[in-house]
Amino acid sequence: MEEEEEEVLCYLDRVLEEEEEVFEYGDGELDPITSIHRQFKGDIEKGLEMKKLVLSGFLASEEIYINQLEALLLPMRPLKATATTSQPVLTIQQVETIFYKIQDIFEIHKEFYDALLPNIQQWDEKVTVGHLFQKLASQLGVYKAFVDNYKVALETAEKCSQANIQFQKISENLKVKGPKDSKDCTTNVSMEALLYKPIDRVTRSTLVLHDLLKHTPKDHPDFPLLQDALRISQNFLSSINEEIDPRRTAVTTPKGEARQLVKDGFLVEVSESSRKVRHVFLFTDLLLCAKMKKTSVGRHQQYECKWYIPLADLTFQTLDDSDSCPSIQVLPEHEIEEMKIKISVLKSEIQKEKKAPKGQSRVERLRKKMNEQESWLLLHSPTIPFRIHNKHGKSYLFLLSSDYERSEWRESIQKLQKKDLQACVLSSVELQVLTSSCFKLRTVHNIPVTGNKDDEETPGLYGFLHVIVHSAKGFKESANLYCTLEVDSYGYFVSKAKTRVFRDTAEPQWNEEFEIELEGSQYLRILCYEKCYDKSMLNKDDNEIVDKIMGKGQVQLDPQTVQSKNWHMDVIEMNGIKVEFSMKFTSRDLSLKRTPSKKQSGVFGVKINVVTKRERSKVPYIVRQCIEEVEKRGIDEVGIYRISGVATDIQALKLAFDTNTKDILVMLSDMDINAIAGTLKLYFRELPEPLLTDRLYPAFMEGIALSDPAAKENCMMHLLRSLPDPNLMTFLTLLEHLKRVAEKEPINKMSLHNLATVFGPTLLRPSESESTKGQHITSASDIWSHDVMAQVQVLLYYLQHPPISFAELKRSTLYFSTDV
Repeated sequence: MEEEEEEVLCYLDRVLEEEEEVFEYGDGELDPITSIHRQFKGDIEKGLEMKKLVLSGFLASEEIYINQLEALLLPMRPLKATATTSQPVLTIQQVETIFYKIQDIFEIHKEFYDALLPNIQQWDEKVTVGHLFQKLASQLGVYKAFVDNYKVALETAEKCSQANIQFQKISENLKVKGPKDSKDCTTNVSMEALLYKPIDRVTRSTLVLHDLLKHTPKDHPDFPLLQDALRISQNFLSSINEEIDPRRTAVTTPKGEARQLVKDGFLVEVSESSRKVRHVFLFTDLLLCAKMKKTSVGRHQQYECKWYIPLADLTFQTLDDSDSCPSIQVLPEHEIEEMKIKISVLKSEIQKEKKAPKGQSRVERLRKKMNEQESWLLLHSPTIPFRIHNKHGKSYLFLLSSDYERSEWRESIQKLQKKDLQACVLSSVELQVLTSSCFKLRTVHNIPVTGNKDDEETPGLYGFLHVIVHSAKGFKESANLYCTLEVDSYGYFVSKAKTRVFRDTAEPQWNEEFEIELEGSQYLRILCYEKCYDKSMLNKDDNEIVDKIMGKGQVQLDPQTVQSKNWHMDVIEMNGIKVEFSMKFTSRDLSLKRTPSKKQSGVFGVKINVVTKRERSKVPYIVRQCIEEVEKRGIDEVGIYRISGVATDIQALKLAFDTNTKDILVMLSDMDINAIAGTLKLYFRELPEPLLTDRLYPAFMEGIALSDPAAKENCMMHLLRSLPDPNLMTFLTLLEHLKRVAEKEPINKMSLHNLATVFGPTLLRPSESESTKGQHITSASDIWSHDVMAQVQVLLYYLQHPPISFAELKRSTLYFSTDV
């Protein structure tokens, strides 16, 4: 590598016209960007000049990278040519495996280099390069394919070297040319070292984008393009395995065998009917479940092994079908929701205390309490079973929050099991050595609670993410296909939406829009499934027909990118499948703002008394029809009113009701039931004032806070009587409907508390919150945490109340002032 570093240094010397010390980076290769920053100590003008220097250094390293790729390609062509002869060095398949995607990567970077070079040579303030970096980032799908094949390529190259002395000599002495402006010299580099270069390159390109943005004015045409390229690169880096580098994850056993850590993470294990957080480590030949040992202050933390299974003995199905699976104790969802609200309140209090003088000691107490509550949530919220068994009949059960996560673990294990594995039995000493190494090797250090995050870390987004799932390509054959959307919330992922099943196609075109509520979310996941209609495929572990995951991927929700007013289109690549989608974000305060409709002839955004008077009805037609349709065919639907309907369907129904289309009943009967449920929620959300009125809102907040049951009953009933008749009749109609939905809770999983959580803010949230008038909102959670808790409690009070009759309310002669 010394010659390579010398060439880069000479190149930079010419760029900077001064000689400085050379600094090394990583495995000894010079990082030109670091070199520029270290050398550039004079009073050279910043801005464009600095940007040019950053680009010049990157161009120098890009030339070296292209030469490295070219060195890899040089033996590929003769090896491929001899593969079809009587004396092949390698087979065609081996050649294609070892050099997979190298030609494509070379062409991408050669084109990029050739386009960037003249821009640096003719540098002035008008030069733009953002489009080149954006295009480079958009081609990262090729790198994803390379990374997925990387370990197989290394293993194939190693096996071929052992089997063929001719290939061994070739792979140990690849010749890399120096930069063309230098003296004509070459460096000998091994094939293994060169195959690692593409993995290293993406990280370096991302660092360069950071530096370019620092030295690019925000009003420069390059700025948004470089920002977009950085977002794509960061998403790519977060999606590939961080454990790809074998140098970081290797552990040697006492017998001298190489064992590598492939994956690790915190999972909830169900053991003896209780839930425990475990740290699970997947090595190349075994799965190890550990817990952190309690240690005295000042001592290093250590892991204790709970159990391990050799991968050769591991299966996902029990061998004896008569085995009974232990039932999973699941907490009522309202307890989970209540804990979320408590955590949100604590977050809000911590933000306020940070700004208060002498508030630090209280902040620490609040943090500790929040940590306990978040840990409780992580322990009790997962419900998706992930069972593994060994061939001797012993079973272990984990609970996960996401099908994505279950699929990741299962795929990682199955990929390793394809190799010729031998069952390993560890002695107590070997097990102790391996368990001790886990602390050093782990890639996930803390359970994902707020207390384990730095204050500087992004708190995530609060509000509504609008996502359109457009289409997918790359399927090898026709199938029944659909996608689900997940976002992270309180440290774990939750499924939020599902497209319709597009039947018998290899190119589904969903074009469905969803509105997803975000609660401090930082990532969006998309999973693509093949729908299984075969009841013989019933999975014993979770008693459901298992749909096959065709692909999965995630993107980071970068606030700067997502929070623009325009739709942002993106593509997720997954197992050769490309899913195209668009998204935009609306903050909670903006999305919940009630805006009266300018068109008073419709029903959305129009006062309820205006609508009922026009219709000559007691309850608006839209409310009656949506309720009727939900009760007819949606009352057994899992997550009814919680699962998002397709936004385009909801908008179509909104338009139909607003224009009084004659075909409304036909549309309703044909429409997906979640879209009808979503239309009803949207109607109440868009009322110019809440159903329970702005005037009475403060009184509802005071009434629900009363501790004396009799006083609360008097107050809450009096407030209902104080509502205008159309509001009261509509509220009582909805109330009885929601009670009927909750009666089916064992089937639809919607309890009274769940329904109160969904509808409470919609029915009560004022046109303009009294608590935020004239105030600056300090954090996203401030907007809703305190108010929402009270709004949910108000609706829950009425839902849990015995039946309330309109006539009896009006006849009531309680001694209570009519002046609220």
